[in-house]
Amino acid sequence: MYTVTDLYDLDHSLAGEYLAGFTYPWEALKGIKDLILALGKKLGPDYEEVSENVWVHKTAKVFPSAYLGAPCIIGPETEVRHCAFIRGSALVGANCVVGNSVELKNVILFDHVQTPHYNYVGDSILGYYSHMGAGSITSNVKSDKKLVVVHNGTEQIETGLKKFGAMIGDYVEVGCNSVLNPGTVIGRHSNVYPTSCVRGVIPEKSIHKNNGTVICKTEE
Repeated sequence: MYTVTDLYDLDHSLAGEYLAGFTYPWEALKGIKDLILALGKKLGPDYEEVSENVWVHKTAKVFPSAYLGAPCIIGPETEVRHCAFIRGSALVGANCVVGNSVELKNVILFDHVQTPHYNYVGDSILGYYSHMGAGSITSNVKSDKKLVVVHNGTEQIETGLKKFGAMIGDYVEVGCNSVLNPGTVIGRHSNVYPTSCVRGVIPEKSIHKNNGTVICKTEE
């Protein structure tokens, strides 16, 4: 329930071929910067290199107060709105929204991802048509600074990573003001209630309630 193919339709990202080379999606985090640099040099005439190693599709809309740090790729029909802060190593797909005061760092956003209001997304991968509600964030470093472990019930998967936010599957809805703790993995078509504190693996087609209860959608 937490492999690359469990979580993502790889046809909906320029990173699809790259991600297909890994079993677990978090294994791809270390190579995002190099991936973007390699992809950027191969992009066609529909992309413009607006500054060194920053490629923006000609149909994308980047508002004047947005900051695009290198390297990054902004896909077709995507909006990067006022005061967005892309720190770098961000691969943003087609028809995405990077909203006001949103910060991205070392991320892959599949096509049609929305991070529209006051979100922090770092060291994370967001799947096709996933949505971060206003104020929801990924926490990417543990408070004790130890390496992140993915918890799935009694199973513990060592990642070897100090920085690891969340792996969010296709069509996931994250409610407003939720915190996704380091090493969170959310399966496809799942929902997170607003103001939730999420950790570990949330199975696909589940609902994470803000008291920490997780139920299958068919149990509603």
